[in-house]
Amino acid sequence: MWAAQFLKIEEPNRWMTSGGLGTMGYGFPAAMGVQVAHPDSLVIDVAGEASLLMVIQELSTMVQHRLPVKTFLLNNEYMGMLAESFGATGLRAKRPEDVDDVIQAMIETPGPVIADIQVDKEENVYPMIPAGAAHYEMKLGPEHGELEERSEDGMVLV
Repeated sequence: MWAAQFLKIEEPNRWMTSGGLGTMGYGFPAAMGVQVAHPDSLVIDVAGEASLLMVIQELSTMVQHRLPVKTFLLNNEYMGMLAESFGATGLRAKRPEDVDDVIQAMIETPGPVIADIQVDKEENVYPMIPAGAAHYEMKLGPEHGELEERSEDGMVLV
């Protein structure tokens, strides 16, 4: 959702998304498929570290097939990852002023790269669709109320 808000995609057919459905783990293998289909293109996956951790085993596939996918990881320190253990390059930005240099290094580095961008642990990513909610119940920001907890049958828990 952060990528949808902040990346300015100006050309058609340049954006792959699960549509905000909270499909954790979607981006990394999707980026791998896009890279195979477009071997000469720059492919960047923007993901949270928990999403990446769900499919991290695919980093070995990416390295094996020499797919130069770049992963821009938004890390709120709830999970962890080590790119080097798979033979990929790991970069990290701890402060906002480090981000531009990390992006440049990520793009210039051959092979798979994971750029670990540390973000505030309490930061919420809007817009978001609460678990069990419909698209029309999307929360656009904190001014639209706290996220509701729902039971398995869709009832709001208070």
